[in-house]
Amino acid sequence: MASLDPVLDKDGVRLTVDEAIATVTLTNPAKRNAQSPAMWRTLAQVGRSLPGSVRVVVLRGEGKSFSAGLDRQMFTPEGIEGEPSFIDLARGDDAVLDTAIAEFQEGFTWWRQSDIVSIAAVQGHAIGAGFQLALACDLRVVADDVQFAMRETSLGLVPDLTGTHPLVSLVGYARALEICATGRFVLAEEAVNTGLANLAVPVAQLDATVDDLAAALLAAPRDAVVETKALLLGAQARTYDAQRAAERQAQARRLRDLAGLGD
Repeated sequence: MASLDPVLDKDGVRLTVDEAIATVTLTNPAKRNAQSPAMWRTLAQVGRSLPGSVRVVVLRGEGKSFSAGLDRQMFTPEGIEGEPSFIDLARGDDAVLDTAIAEFQEGFTWWRQSDIVSIAAVQGHAIGAGFQLALACDLRVVADDVQFAMRETSLGLVPDLTGTHPLVSLVGYARALEICATGRFVLAEEAVNTGLANLAVPVAQLDATVDDLAAALLAAPRDAVVETKALLLGAQARTYDAQRAAERQAQARRLRDLAGLGD
């Protein structure tokens, strides 16, 4: 692929767009793509910056690790310059603290919107916030050296960057609890076997495999993929009969559109 000028490039995040495919790259390999509030704000901005032509978003991390989690400077009394420290946050009242965490979460929420399909290409460490960022995406392709871990509990915290819902949906309650409470590593074979990852490939093949998957996702008509994704996203929250009704309604829209009778 030819080199593309970035649409956005700051705070350890770069966005490039090549027609229907956007690539979001974490760009601080020297710190194993450690995450900070500034990165989360930029990730939220990326979601707002996507052109309407984009159908697939690929998330990658430069270097040997996808993301090793929170920048440990956040745990120090002084924190990160220009950002509230954890101690500062703790001193706020419930409303202030809730608002701050909700703003952090916004960088993780848009990856599942129904008009795009998002793919995380994950190599090396994906720990804590890194694990949750991979979980924010629709699909995960992992390198055979991947090491997922949810380390928040061992730090006295909980996973709060939207990772708990998709983790339980993918691997079930009991395994999700065990993974989070122990903080252990989940390696490539287990990730695939439990549904956490769609497939695992050698590190050298990761980018090409993700590129092939992105191309395959573009083969079907956009509106059919959008409707299908919306159906699947809502399936767990609906009863069987409500899901049947949602299928009928979606198909009616598709048939009318194909017949040239849509709105």
